[in-house]
Amino acid sequence: MVATLLHILSYFSKMADAKEERTFIMVKPDGVQRGIVGEIIKRFENRGYKLVACKMCRPSKEHLEKHYADLSKKPFFPGLIQYMSSGPVVAMAWEGKEVVKMGRAMLGATNPLDSNPGTIRGDFCIDVGRNICHGSDAVESAKKEIGLWFSAEELQSYKSCEFEWVYE
Repeated sequence: MVATLLHILSYFSKMADAKEERTFIMVKPDGVQRGIVGEIIKRFENRGYKLVACKMCRPSKEHLEKHYADLSKKPFFPGLIQYMSSGPVVAMAWEGKEVVKMGRAMLGATNPLDSNPGTIRGDFCIDVGRNICHGSDAVESAKKEIGLWFSAEELQSYKSCEFEWVYE
């Protein structure tokens, strides 16, 4: 009886740990235009992460300036904003254990030439200005970015039927 209760408590504790962390991943206009949105989603799903929000949109200049505010003093900022507003993007929120850290690893280095084969940028990109994805760099920035792109009502909460096959 005690062992069963401990197993149940352990299960729910792990479920809570897995659900606590979310990250923001955005497929940039080059990724949308090249038709590789599905491949990026597939890689996160295959890893075992859960998609909790997704939408295609064409963000305004003002929205992008808020999103990339930390880069506003960089010389490439105007070009980044112009490029990012040039076409639709796909904004996503993913959930799972250490999803911020692993999401960044899955994307690869910001400069695709520094990205290992097997990463998204290592497999699909050459130039840093066309690196097809944005990914949150920390848990706090993920919370901020998700809040900028999605309302609370757009974020879904559900238990995936695969949960027990992904987490111990």
